[in-house]
Amino acid sequence: MSEESKTRADREGIHIERELADSVAIEEELDANVVGPFKFPEPGRRRIAGWVFLAAGLVATVTIDGGWLVGVGFGLLAIWQFASAWPLVVDEHEAMTVAGAAVDFTIGHASAAVRFHGWRSRPRWSVVLYSASEPPNQRALVVVDAVSGDVVEEPYVEDIEAV
Repeated sequence: MSEESKTRADREGIHIERELADSVAIEEELDANVVGPFKFPEPGRRRIAGWVFLAAGLVATVTIDGGWLVGVGFGLLAIWQFASAWPLVVDEHEAMTVAGAAVDFTIGHASAAVRFHGWRSRPRWSVVLYSASEPPNQRALVVVDAVSGDVVEEPYVEDIEAV
């Protein structure tokens, strides 16, 4: 097995064989063989910005006449950055598993997107699920807390009428 094949086999997600990707002219940025797996950036990285704001506030307070007001502004921004630096404990795969357990139909296709809720920007996964029937006859939206893994809103489920 070639090194490229082994790496591709170890990855999770959608895989498109190289021959098929070339034959249908998939754009490079959409080809999982080129880009590789995607991991959502950790919201905890906001702490870095918090430290930068804190340092900028300290510098402004010390170096500018009357800079205490600027320092207070930077300090408040730093506090918000620290308060909103939630750990992303639940990834999209776990969120899809939790969402699938919250509905009473067999899951076919699913997709997850992260969003942020409240003034502290707590991360939540919005998971869209489709039934496994062909074509799907049901779909649902389930919101999963990305910190605790709990379903935080009543799942919205609807029937899809055949066209």
